[in-house]
Amino acid sequence: MRIPRPIYDEMLEHARDEAPNECCGILGGKDGAATTLYRATNSEASPLRYRIADQDLIDIHNEIEEKGEVLVAIYHSHTASPARPSQTDINLAFLDVGGDGDRKRTLAWPGAVYLIVSLVEVENAVRGFDIGEDAEVTEVELTVE
Repeated sequence: MRIPRPIYDEMLEHARDEAPNECCGILGGKDGAATTLYRATNSEASPLRYRIADQDLIDIHNEIEEKGEVLVAIYHSHTASPARPSQTDINLAFLDVGGDGDRKRTLAWPGAVYLIVSLVEVENAVRGFDIGEDAEVTEVELTVE
C-alpha cells in the first residue's frame, strides 16, 4: 500500500493529539494508494480500544463516494503497545450477520488494510495488516512516498 508522506505524518499527529486515548480514522484512495485522510471520533474514548463514531462513518463513507475514492484503510493508534493487531482489533474487523440459528461472522471491510499507529515505537511506528476471513493476520508492505 502506498501512503503519501503528508498522510503518514497526519496519522502520527492524530495519534498524538488524541493520546492518551486511541485515535481512529479512514483513508480513502484508489488502486492501493491513499489519497485522503479522514479523522474520526473514537466513540469509545478509551486508551485500550476504538470504535469509529456511527455518524462519522456515514459522513466519511459519503464523502469517499462523492470523491470517487474507495475505502483503502482503517487506522487507529496504540498508545502504549507496538503496532500489531490485538485480539480486540481482530475481533473488530468482523460483523455478526444473519438471524437466529443462522449467524455467521463476516469481514466488516473486505479488502481494507488495517493500519496501526504506535506511539511507543520510533521505527515501524505505522504498520499495515490484512485480516482474512479466517482471522489470519498478514502484514502488508507500506510504501511512504
